[in-house]
Parts: sequence; C-alpha cells; structure tokens
Amino acid sequence: MTGSGKAGGGNLFEDFRLGQEIAHATPRTVTTGDMSLYVGLTGSRFALHSSDEFARALGHSRAPVDDLLVFHFIIGKTVPDISLNAIANLGYADFRLGVPVYPGDTLSARSTVIGLKENSNRQTGVVHVRSTGINQRGETVLDYARWVMVRKRDPNAPVAASSVPDLPAAVTPNRLILPPAFDAQRYDFTAAGSPHRWGDYDVGEKIDHRDGMTIEESCHITATRLYQNTARVHFNQHVEKEGRFGRRIVYGGHVMSIARAHSFNGLANAFRIAAINSGAHVGPSFAGDTIYAWSEVREKAEMPGRRDIGALRLRTVAAKDHDCADFPDKGADGKPHPAVVLDLDYWVFMPR
Repeated sequence: MTGSGKAGGGNLFEDFRLGQEIAHATPRTVTTGDMSLYVGLTGSRFALHSSDEFARALGHSRAPVDDLLVFHFIIGKTVPDISLNAIANLGYADFRLGVPVYPGDTLSARSTVIGLKENSNRQTGVVHVRSTGINQRGETVLDYARWVMVRKRDPNAPVAASSVPDLPAAVTPNRLILPPAFDAQRYDFTAAGSPHRWGDYDVGEKIDHRDGMTIEESCHITATRLYQNTARVHFNQHVEKEGRFGRRIVYGGHVMSIARAHSFNGLANAFRIAAINSGAHVGPSFAGDTIYAWSEVREKAEMPGRRDIGALRLRTVAAKDHDCADFPDKGADGKPHPAVVLDLDYWVFMPR
C-alpha cells in the first residue's frame, strides 16, 4: 500500500467555488530573528522597524514588524490552498493594514473565494480571493484582495459561469486605520534619515530613488522560504526548467520589498504603509536582475483629529536592469516600458 493520496497537491482551478471559505494552516509566531533576516534580504532602513527607542517615541511598545513582512507571512499562509499551482500572481487591491504586529505575535489567515474566471485558452483560470490575517487575539492585522492565474486539471472540464468582483480602485482616506498617536516634537528626523515632512511633498512630484539591488538566487529563495511560500514557480527548478521561462520566477512580493526599501532614499519618513490600492506585477523578475524604483505622489490627505501625521498616496514603479532617472513608465500606446516589473499604488503615513 502507498499513502500518496495523503499528500496534498494544491488546488487547481476546478477545485475552487464562489463563496468558498478556507482556513489556512501553520500559524506563525513572528520573532526578532525574522525581522533581522528580512533586513538582510531587502536592505530596508526604515527607523520605525529598526529601533525600539524610535518606535516608543511614536507610541509603540517596541519596534513593530515591517508591514510588508506581515503581508508576506499572510500570503505564505494562503499559498498551499490558493496559489500552489499558480502560473502568476496578477495583482492586489483594497489592502488595509490593521493593528501593528510585534515580535511574539502569532499570525494566522483565512480566505474567501470572491471571483472565478476561466481564460479563453481553457488551460487556466483566474481566482480572486479576499484574505484576512489575524493575531492571537483575533485582531485583524491586514485584509486584502488578490487574484492569481491557476492551472486547470482538465482543459475540457466544465466550470461555473465567470464572476469577477467589483473591487474599489483605491482605499479612501477615511478607511485608513490610524497608527498610535504620538507627540510630533518627539519625532527624531535625524534618526529617521530625512528632514522632509508630509507638507514638503507636492502632488505630481516624482522621486528617483537611485539605488539599485541585484537579486541573488540565494536571496530570493531564502525570502520565499522565510515566508513559507511553497509556490513551485519560485523554488522548484526541476519543474520550472520545463516551464514558460525555463527557470524560477522571483516572488513578486520580494520585488515589492526591494522597491519599498529603495524608497527610503527620498521617502525615509514614510514610516508606515497604511493601504495598498492596487498592485500589478507587470513582468517577471529572475535572479541576476537589478531592481531600481521611482515614486510619484498621487494624492495627499489630512487625517481628521490628527495633527501629528498626514497620508500620502504614492505610486511606486520598479524596473529591472534600467535605472529610473528617466522614470520608465507607460508609453503613448498605454503599454508599460519593457523594463517595468512592478506598478504599486499605496498609502503611507508621514509626520507633519
């Protein structure tokens, strides 16, 4: 007898149904070791996530876990059920950060299938899910929608009628979840790395973050393992050598983290990501690619009752093997520059 049927192979497109509720396995207790390794993999320099003393001045008990590290942990929880057999992660929307996460907190995740659409080739389909991450007290640490392209088991298998969710184009400022209040006089701009406050930025302003980072094979694989992300496209070269690209694709979230780390150079006081309005992995990245990034200020918002912070809506674009001094973007035909790999629209909080 064999027990191969006991080993899960992940869901294929036909296995999903609209309204399906999924509780994901393997809760994760976050440690300071995770935070240090994340810095080692991304080079992130934001003071709030690096210094307990800086964090206490902003009303925290200690340095909270980086917002994107929380995101990656929750994504990792969902992969075995949602995107183990995905060809690509296509985008994000309506993402809101909740309560801060601190070392010692335990994170878990649940998802609901909110949309299904078979592709015209009948080989694949797009699955939309809304996922929620919570801590050990049941408090929401993040809530978001994402959609992935998943293989079908049988191209000829009938599927349910297409249903694509109507997701908001952006999180409105009144829906942003505010961080702890703090005394603005205690904010240490020298420690933060920049003198520029919320009022120093103008809508339409573009910032070339200048820095570039080459993705090492060891780094993107270590990152994928850190997040317990088991998607084969990211780490199984034996399978992917026969795939579309003949090699492993870098997890798109790792590119997001590199772009966010680069944004420190010009946006060092953007101390917290408040929400992600939309995100698209425009093209694949591979080990050996060098990632650059630039950002544009799209909108500014005051926070009612808060004089210590304001919100900036940013659009950050990452490009591979192309520095961003010329702000590579979409052409007149609406098609993205061939070097662009990420287009991310999000809100951050910044001191006033």
